[in-house]
Amino acid sequence: MLPGGTFVTAFRHSAESLAKLTTGMSVVEHRLSEAIAAHIRGTMRVNPSPAELRSWDRSLPILARDLVDAGLGDVEMLVEYQLPLTSKRADVVLAGVDLHTGADAYVVVELKQWSQAELFEDDPGLVLVDGMPGGPKLHPLLQVQGYCEYISDFVGALHGRSDAIRGVAYLHNAAEPDIDDLYRGVRSEQTRLFAKSSRGAFLAYLRDRFAPRSGAEAADRLLTSAIRPSKQLLKLAAAEIRDREQFVLLAEQRLAYEIVLNAVARARRASSKEVVIVTGGPGSGKSVIALSLLGELSRQGRPVMHATGSRSFTETLRRVPGRGSSRVKGLFKYFNSFTTSDTNDLDVLICDEAHRIRRTSHNRFTPSHLRGERRQVDELIDAARVPVFLLDEHQVVRPGEMGTVAEIREHAEVRGLPVHEISLDEQFRCGGSRAYEEWVLRLLGLRPGGPVPWPGDDHFTVALAASPEELESRLREKRDEGYSARMTAGFCWPWSEPRRDDTLVSDVRVGAWSRPWNVKGDRAVGTAPASSLWATMDGGFEQIGCVYTAQGFEYDWNGVILGPDLVCRDGRLVTVRKASKDPALTRGTTEGETDRLIRNTYKVLLTRGMVGTLLYSTDRETNDFLQRLVPPR
Repeated sequence: MLPGGTFVTAFRHSAESLAKLTTGMSVVEHRLSEAIAAHIRGTMRVNPSPAELRSWDRSLPILARDLVDAGLGDVEMLVEYQLPLTSKRADVVLAGVDLHTGADAYVVVELKQWSQAELFEDDPGLVLVDGMPGGPKLHPLLQVQGYCEYISDFVGALHGRSDAIRGVAYLHNAAEPDIDDLYRGVRSEQTRLFAKSSRGAFLAYLRDRFAPRSGAEAADRLLTSAIRPSKQLLKLAAAEIRDREQFVLLAEQRLAYEIVLNAVARARRASSKEVVIVTGGPGSGKSVIALSLLGELSRQGRPVMHATGSRSFTETLRRVPGRGSSRVKGLFKYFNSFTTSDTNDLDVLICDEAHRIRRTSHNRFTPSHLRGERRQVDELIDAARVPVFLLDEHQVVRPGEMGTVAEIREHAEVRGLPVHEISLDEQFRCGGSRAYEEWVLRLLGLRPGGPVPWPGDDHFTVALAASPEELESRLREKRDEGYSARMTAGFCWPWSEPRRDDTLVSDVRVGAWSRPWNVKGDRAVGTAPASSLWATMDGGFEQIGCVYTAQGFEYDWNGVILGPDLVCRDGRLVTVRKASKDPALTRGTTEGETDRLIRNTYKVLLTRGMVGTLLYSTDRETNDFLQRLVPPR
């Protein structure tokens, strides 16, 4: 479990006090939005957009006045409540006392300024909003339902009390006839939809939910609750594929999911073909979407497969979700498995980790009669009516990997195929810390502006270790407390075969300290798991992982050793090609290619942790540089 005390922050006021903040707003313009923005900048390290500022000034006073008019001015309003372990924020969570039981009660409110909306192509999950560009939006009831389920899953105070939290989508600018379609959409006991013209019903709902008493203690309990650990992707994959949907998809994740299902239905009706591209950083939920789609489409009996370019990820999916079931194992393929597939043989091909798409599918083992110059991306597009590509362009770590949005879009448009692109702009790994992701990108020179001091984030811990011994000791302490933990390093040491006595060679050496790399092959060596299971099975902590076994996985605590291939000189990190022991980076690549791949490698290694990352560099000048950026705990 995570430490006591939640990582969630919110701008907090009773309904009555927030309503008073808006008094005289015509005189003190944007008083409310400026107060909320200052709070968010200070606690979440996020700079709100002008659209957010406008929505706060226009929507929050309406909700506050509704509560006051309902006689519920003492209900607490938690504005921009950040969902645990993500950077996603719910508009408002109302905290109070249940009118009927006297227990804590909560209502998540999604505020929409829409005045007119209708279902997209009669799809109950997608909505077209009048005057709003960008294509279909997620149905607001699905959005708020996802928030309720997610909070129930992660906030310890709500464990076993799913009835304690409800959700409302409040379209306070819309008359019911102008959003009539939306009432034909999602139905749920947990969520309700209200419009401007049904304000009376909304007030009645609030009065039936909350007692006219202070919600301060209920808000305290929500905001100080322990946060239960994230559901681990691979532990749930078996139930996800064989039984029913286990993952909660939020906002853009659910939007991507619904758009794919919509495209599948349309492609089957019209015998057409469409391409979907989903982009997002580490931990943004790409693989959760992939497995959710695989589970749903396989339950529908659709011809569907999951493919990656990662041996570790594919083999783990085959062994964990596919354990004991040849049918489930058969759903997981490699990108080079579709060289001879018939066109549109599948309804859907889910290409996870699509940044690992290569130029062609053939290698030195490919029979000569199958070799050719046909692009791998073309094979994947041809294989299904709806090929889905999920990728992060900053995770290209090997020569020949060519999976980019531009590459996929170009090959789709040459065929005249429509392309749907969804960006997952939220962060689910690294404690949901956008500040950490931004810090890593600037540290590695993958984003302009140069390295900056770590600003700190209540959601995520970054710390330095004075030695590899300290790094290992602190991670071992975390593991003993019940967290998952792993150590990784840049590929700067040789990688030996196991000894004849079935033991591993301690190749990673820093002074007197040494540890072996993870196992090379597909069988365990002593207590060390096979390479594809290093990140997920017991025994993996005792070896040092590399980018090829860490990519695609997550663990609570992440230890990273920066090797001599990435060092600080003149105030910035530079790559040293000759220090790399990775033959893929030292043979047949240019200096520029090697530089980019080394930086991307460390980006992958540094973003595996859910709760925190510990850093150590083998280079003294680099450690001094990092100490100036990361203050002591």
